Amino acid sequence: MNQPIGIFDSGVGGLTVTKEVMRQLPDEDIVYFGDMARVPYGNKSRDAIIRFSRQIYRFLRTQDVKAIVIACNTASAIALEVLRDEVDIPMIGVIRPGAVAAAEMTRNKHIGIIGTQTTIRSRIYNEYLREIDPEIMIVSKACPLFVPLVEEGLLEDRVTEDIASRYLHEMKEYEIDALILGCTHYPLLSHTIQRVMGEDVRLVNPAFETAKSLKELLAENNLLKTDGSPARYRYYVSDGKDRFARFADQTLNCMVSVDAVHEINIEEY
Repeated sequence: MNQPIGIFDSGVGGLTVTKEVMRQLPDEDIVYFGDMARVPYGNKSRDAIIRFSRQIYRFLRTQDVKAIVIACNTASAIALEVLRDEVDIPMIGVIRPGAVAAAEMTRNKHIGIIGTQTTIRSRIYNEYLREIDPEIMIVSKACPLFVPLVEEGLLEDRVTEDIASRYLHEMKEYEIDALILGCTHYPLLSHTIQRVMGEDVRLVNPAFETAKSLKELLAENNLLKTDGSPARYRYYVSDGKDRFARFADQTLNCMVSVDAVHEINIEEY
Protein backbone atom coordinates (compact mmCIF):
# COMPACT_ATOMS: atom_id res chain seq x y z
CA MET A 1 0.00 0.00 0.00
CA ASN A 2 1.78 3.10 -1.24
CA GLN A 3 -0.44 5.70 0.41
CA PRO A 4 1.07 8.00 3.08
CA ILE A 5 0.84 7.74 6.83
CA GLY A 6 -1.00 10.62 8.51
CA ILE A 7 0.47 12.08 11.72
CA PHE A 8 -1.04 14.94 13.69
CA ASP A 9 -0.38 16.96 16.81
CA SER A 10 -1.50 20.22 18.39
CA GLY A 11 1.69 21.87 17.16
CA VAL A 12 5.35 20.95 16.72
CA GLY A 13 5.58 18.28 19.44
CA GLY A 14 4.46 15.49 17.14
CA LEU A 15 7.63 16.00 15.13
CA THR A 16 9.42 13.99 17.83
CA VAL A 17 7.23 11.03 16.86
CA THR A 18 7.59 11.82 13.15
CA LYS A 19 11.36 11.72 13.45
CA GLU A 20 11.23 8.23 14.94
CA VAL A 21 8.76 7.05 12.28
CA MET A 22 11.17 8.33 9.61
CA ARG A 23 13.98 6.39 11.26
CA GLN A 24 12.13 3.10 11.69
CA LEU A 25 10.08 3.28 8.48
CA PRO A 26 12.41 5.13 6.10
CA ASP A 27 10.50 4.18 2.93
CA GLU A 28 7.09 5.42 4.08
CA ASP A 29 5.49 8.66 2.88
CA ILE A 30 4.17 10.95 5.62
CA VAL A 31 1.59 13.72 5.79
CA TYR A 32 1.99 15.76 8.99
CA PHE A 33 -0.53 18.24 10.35
CA GLY A 34 0.27 20.63 13.21
CA ASP A 35 -2.65 22.56 14.67
CA MET A 36 -0.58 25.66 15.41
CA ALA A 37 -3.63 27.95 15.51
CA ARG A 38 -5.15 26.11 18.48
CA VAL A 39 -2.11 24.91 20.45
CA PRO A 40 -2.02 23.93 23.29
CA TYR A 41 -4.70 21.25 23.56
CA GLY A 42 -3.92 20.56 27.21
CA ASN A 43 -6.21 23.28 28.57
CA LYS A 44 -9.09 22.68 26.12
CA SER A 45 -12.35 20.92 26.96
CA ARG A 46 -13.01 17.29 26.07
CA ASP A 47 -15.61 18.31 23.47
CA ALA A 48 -13.21 20.76 21.82
CA ILE A 49 -10.41 18.18 21.61
CA ILE A 50 -12.74 15.63 20.01
CA ARG A 51 -14.03 18.25 17.55
CA PHE A 52 -10.49 19.30 16.61
CA SER A 53 -9.44 15.67 16.15
CA ARG A 54 -12.42 14.91 13.92
CA GLN A 55 -11.62 17.92 11.73
CA ILE A 56 -8.01 16.82 11.38
CA TYR A 57 -9.06 13.26 10.58
CA ARG A 58 -11.33 14.56 7.82
CA PHE A 59 -8.48 16.65 6.41
CA LEU A 60 -6.05 13.73 6.49
CA ARG A 61 -8.55 11.57 4.62
CA THR A 62 -8.44 14.10 1.78
CA GLN A 63 -4.72 13.27 1.61
CA ASP A 64 -5.58 9.57 1.08
CA VAL A 65 -3.70 8.38 4.18
CA LYS A 66 -3.69 4.65 4.95
CA ALA A 67 -3.22 4.95 8.74
CA ILE A 68 -3.13 7.73 11.33
CA VAL A 69 -0.90 8.36 14.33
CA ILE A 70 -2.30 10.74 16.93
CA ALA A 71 1.08 12.13 17.99
CA CYS A 72 -0.45 14.10 20.85
CA ASN A 73 -0.94 12.69 24.32
CA THR A 74 -3.94 14.90 25.06
CA ALA A 75 -5.77 13.93 21.87
CA SER A 76 -4.74 10.29 22.37
CA ALA A 77 -6.21 10.35 25.88
CA ILE A 78 -9.47 12.04 24.92
CA ALA A 79 -10.22 11.36 21.25
CA LEU A 80 -8.52 8.13 20.18
CA GLU A 81 -11.19 5.66 21.29
CA VAL A 82 -13.98 7.95 20.04
CA LEU A 83 -12.42 8.21 16.59
CA ARG A 84 -11.61 4.51 16.38
CA ASP A 85 -15.33 3.81 16.61
CA GLU A 86 -16.01 6.22 13.74
CA VAL A 87 -13.22 5.63 11.21
CA ASP A 88 -12.40 2.88 8.74
CA ILE A 89 -8.60 3.03 8.77
CA PRO A 90 -6.07 1.95 11.43
CA MET A 91 -5.31 4.57 14.07
CA ILE A 92 -2.94 4.54 17.04
CA GLY A 93 -1.98 6.96 19.80
CA VAL A 94 1.14 7.46 21.88
CA ILE A 95 -0.04 6.60 25.39
CA ARG A 96 -0.15 2.79 25.50
CA PRO A 97 3.31 2.46 23.86
CA GLY A 98 4.70 4.92 26.44
CA ALA A 99 3.20 3.00 29.34
CA VAL A 100 4.65 -0.28 28.07
CA ALA A 101 8.11 1.28 27.72
CA ALA A 102 8.01 2.73 31.24
CA ALA A 103 6.95 -0.58 32.79
CA GLU A 104 9.90 -2.26 31.07
CA MET A 105 12.38 0.44 32.15
CA THR A 106 11.58 0.79 35.85
CA ARG A 107 13.65 -1.14 38.34
CA ASN A 108 11.90 -0.15 41.58
CA LYS A 109 8.35 0.15 40.16
CA HIS A 110 8.16 3.86 41.00
CA ILE A 111 7.09 5.69 37.84
CA GLY A 112 6.46 9.40 37.33
CA ILE A 113 4.22 10.90 34.66
CA ILE A 114 4.27 14.50 33.47
CA GLY A 115 1.84 15.86 30.91
CA THR A 116 -0.78 18.46 30.17
CA GLN A 117 -3.60 19.08 32.61
CA THR A 118 -6.07 17.15 30.44
CA THR A 119 -3.81 14.13 30.04
CA ILE A 120 -3.03 13.95 33.75
CA ARG A 121 -6.70 14.38 34.72
CA SER A 122 -7.70 11.56 32.36
CA ARG A 123 -5.53 9.12 34.37
CA ILE A 124 -5.19 7.02 31.22
CA TYR A 125 -1.48 6.37 31.80
CA ASN A 126 -2.35 5.17 35.31
CA GLU A 127 -4.91 2.75 33.88
CA TYR A 128 -2.49 1.26 31.36
CA LEU A 129 0.33 0.96 33.92
CA ARG A 130 -1.91 -0.73 36.52
CA GLU A 131 -3.13 -3.07 33.80
CA ILE A 132 0.50 -4.04 33.08
CA ASP A 133 1.56 -4.30 36.74
CA PRO A 134 -0.81 -3.50 39.65
CA GLU A 135 2.19 -3.08 41.99
CA ILE A 136 3.56 -0.02 40.17
CA MET A 137 3.49 3.18 42.24
CA ILE A 138 2.57 6.20 40.09
CA VAL A 139 3.26 9.89 40.71
CA SER A 140 1.78 12.33 38.20
CA LYS A 141 2.19 16.05 37.66
CA ALA A 142 0.66 18.48 35.16
CA CYS A 143 3.24 20.82 33.60
CA PRO A 144 1.09 23.21 31.53
CA LEU A 145 3.80 25.79 30.81
CA PHE A 146 6.10 23.33 29.05
CA VAL A 147 4.15 23.37 25.77
CA PRO A 148 4.18 27.15 25.25
CA LEU A 149 7.87 27.22 26.20
CA VAL A 150 8.61 24.67 23.49
CA GLU A 151 6.41 26.43 20.94
CA GLU A 152 8.33 29.65 21.65
CA GLY A 153 11.63 27.85 21.15
CA LEU A 154 12.84 28.38 24.73
CA LEU A 155 14.38 24.93 24.99
CA GLU A 156 17.52 25.82 26.96
CA ASP A 157 16.43 29.12 28.48
CA ARG A 158 16.91 29.99 32.15
CA VAL A 159 13.17 30.50 32.59
CA THR A 160 12.56 26.94 31.34
CA GLU A 161 15.06 25.58 33.87
CA ASP A 162 13.37 27.52 36.68
CA ILE A 163 9.89 26.30 35.75
CA ALA A 164 11.10 22.70 35.37
CA SER A 165 12.67 22.86 38.84
CA ARG A 166 9.44 24.16 40.32
CA TYR A 167 7.29 21.51 38.61
CA LEU A 168 9.54 18.53 39.28
CA HIS A 169 11.07 19.04 42.72
CA GLU A 170 8.32 17.14 44.55
CA MET A 171 8.67 14.14 42.22
CA LYS A 172 12.19 13.60 43.46
CA GLU A 173 10.83 12.85 46.93
CA TYR A 174 9.13 9.66 45.66
CA GLU A 175 12.33 8.01 44.37
CA ILE A 176 10.94 7.41 40.91
CA ASP A 177 13.42 5.81 38.52
CA ALA A 178 11.41 6.25 35.29
CA LEU A 179 9.64 9.41 34.15
CA ILE A 180 7.17 9.32 31.27
CA LEU A 181 7.33 12.43 29.11
CA GLY A 182 3.57 12.37 28.64
CA CYS A 183 3.40 15.06 25.98
CA THR A 184 5.16 14.90 22.63
CA HIS A 185 6.50 18.42 23.19
CA TYR A 186 8.37 17.37 26.33
CA PRO A 187 11.22 15.36 24.71
CA LEU A 188 12.39 18.67 23.27
CA LEU A 189 13.05 19.70 26.90
CA SER A 190 14.72 16.40 27.81
CA HIS A 191 18.12 17.92 28.58
CA THR A 192 16.58 20.34 31.07
CA ILE A 193 14.29 17.71 32.60
CA GLN A 194 17.20 15.27 32.96
CA ARG A 195 19.33 17.88 34.74
CA VAL A 196 16.53 18.58 37.20
CA MET A 197 15.68 14.92 37.87
CA GLY A 198 19.25 13.58 37.94
CA GLU A 199 20.97 10.85 36.00
CA ASP A 200 19.41 8.01 38.03
CA VAL A 201 15.98 8.73 36.52
CA ARG A 202 15.39 7.30 33.05
CA LEU A 203 13.26 9.48 30.78
CA VAL A 204 10.64 7.60 28.78
CA ASN A 205 9.99 9.09 25.34
CA PRO A 206 6.99 7.23 23.85
CA ALA A 207 8.07 8.11 20.28
CA PHE A 208 10.25 5.02 19.80
CA GLU A 209 7.58 2.58 20.98
CA THR A 210 4.89 4.39 18.98
CA ALA A 211 6.89 4.04 15.75
CA LYS A 212 7.51 0.38 16.59
CA SER A 213 3.77 -0.17 17.15
CA LEU A 214 2.98 1.61 13.89
CA LYS A 215 5.36 -0.66 11.97
CA GLU A 216 3.67 -3.72 13.45
CA LEU A 217 0.21 -2.31 12.68
CA LEU A 218 1.09 -1.65 9.03
CA ALA A 219 2.56 -5.13 8.64
CA GLU A 220 -0.48 -6.80 10.20
CA ASN A 221 -2.80 -4.95 7.80
CA ASN A 222 -0.59 -5.44 4.72
CA LEU A 223 -0.11 -1.68 4.47
CA LEU A 224 3.67 -1.39 4.27
CA LYS A 225 4.93 0.55 1.25
CA THR A 226 6.22 -1.76 -1.47
CA ASP A 227 6.95 0.25 -4.61
CA GLY A 228 10.54 1.18 -3.66
CA SER A 229 10.12 4.87 -4.42
CA PRO A 230 11.86 7.49 -2.21
CA ALA A 231 9.90 8.64 0.82
CA ARG A 232 7.98 11.89 0.44
CA TYR A 233 7.00 14.16 3.31
CA ARG A 234 4.28 16.83 3.29
CA TYR A 235 3.63 19.31 6.09
CA TYR A 236 0.43 21.23 6.84
CA VAL A 237 -0.42 23.65 9.63
CA SER A 238 -3.41 25.75 10.66
CA ASP A 239 -1.19 28.81 11.29
CA GLY A 240 2.44 29.91 11.65
CA LYS A 241 3.96 28.03 8.71
CA ASP A 242 7.28 29.90 8.79
CA ARG A 243 7.76 29.27 12.51
CA PHE A 244 6.82 25.63 12.03
CA ALA A 245 9.32 25.22 9.18
CA ARG A 246 12.16 26.61 11.30
CA PHE A 247 11.25 24.38 14.21
CA ALA A 248 10.82 21.31 12.00
CA ASP A 249 14.28 21.73 10.49
CA GLN A 250 15.71 21.91 14.02
CA THR A 251 13.67 19.02 15.45
CA LEU A 252 14.19 16.62 12.56
CA ASN A 253 17.91 17.32 12.91
CA CYS A 254 18.72 17.38 9.21
CA MET A 255 17.11 13.95 8.62
CA VAL A 256 15.14 15.70 5.90
CA SER A 257 14.90 19.31 4.78
CA VAL A 258 11.51 20.91 5.31
CA ASP A 259 11.17 22.65 1.97
CA ALA A 260 7.51 23.68 2.05
CA VAL A 261 4.81 23.99 4.70
CA HIS A 262 1.22 24.53 3.61
CA GLU A 263 -1.24 26.53 5.69
CA ILE A 264 -4.89 25.45 5.61
CA ASN A 265 -8.14 26.49 7.28
CA ILE A 266 -8.83 23.44 9.39
CA GLU A 267 -12.23 24.80 10.41
CA GLU A 268 -13.45 24.00 6.89
CA TYR A 269 -13.22 20.28 7.61
